[in-house]
Amino acid sequence: MKRYKCTILNLSFLFVLISLLALQPIVAQTIQQEKMQHLSFLIGEWEGISTTYKNDTIATQVAAVTKISYKLDDSIIALDLQAETLQLHTVIYYDDKSKSYSYNPFYKGGAAKYTAQFSNDKLIVSPSKTKRFIFTTTPDGDFLEYGEILVDGEWQLYFKDVFKKVKY
Repeated sequence: MKRYKCTILNLSFLFVLISLLALQPIVAQTIQQEKMQHLSFLIGEWEGISTTYKNDTIATQVAAVTKISYKLDDSIIALDLQAETLQLHTVIYYDDKSKSYSYNPFYKGGAAKYTAQFSNDKLIVSPSKTKRFIFTTTPDGDFLEYGEILVDGEWQLYFKDVFKKVKY
């Protein structure tokens, strides 16, 4: 009889242990998915104009298309941009260890990895202390990305992409 009680006790303990271990990845994944949901405003197929500036004057304007979607059970976002002047594939994810987003662009000539923060409904990517990219929406619900550089203590616009959603 003692052996029977001991076996039931061991099986109960084993069941609880396996259940906790099985739930651990789900909890971690849920945190990442929750953080990625903050960026849902990016998701869709977009068309628009990419504008670069030099000394507060328009330097170039080109048509651009971007497709942005969740991948891997909503744990990452893939962004594909096509324009005459730039082709870009970017992967964005939330890193729970650093408590920040990671913005990873891939170009024809290479790749990079930048940290980003989500604040005031904006994803702010910081390649350096003097350069940043901001992803947000306009009051009309359009997708807006713009880049700024720090010059003499002031942020100056050097590019702006405005996109209208063509497909969800």
